[in-house]
Amino acid sequence: MNSNHDRQNIRRARWLLRIGLAAVFLYAAVGATLAPDQWIGFLPPMIAHVLGAALALKLFALFQLVMAVWLMTGWLGKWAALVTGLTMAGIILTNLAALEVTFRDVAIGFAAAALFVLSD
Repeated sequence: MNSNHDRQNIRRARWLLRIGLAAVFLYAAVGATLAPDQWIGFLPPMIAHVLGAALALKLFALFQLVMAVWLMTGWLGKWAALVTGLTMAGIILTNLAALEVTFRDVAIGFAAAALFVLSD
């Protein structure tokens, strides 16, 4: 096997995973900002109660925007992938009753795991 070719393919795979994951976070951040009523129901009730649903949603949208930028920079990529995977796990686990909607997040979580494995 051509090790240089393999390294190039790994770099390309990391780039594609980072773009895909960043796009998900960016879409969710914009969606939650523009149409909060469609997103607010996915907040964990305890967090919505403690912070207030509107503030919690705004803070999470900001977090998602930061994650999108972090993923696109590639800086500390392994850590960005780990935080992404943990975020997706948290979304899935706190929304098990909505699995018919959040089942896609399983694939996103595994994409984050793949980025983690491929990162330096």
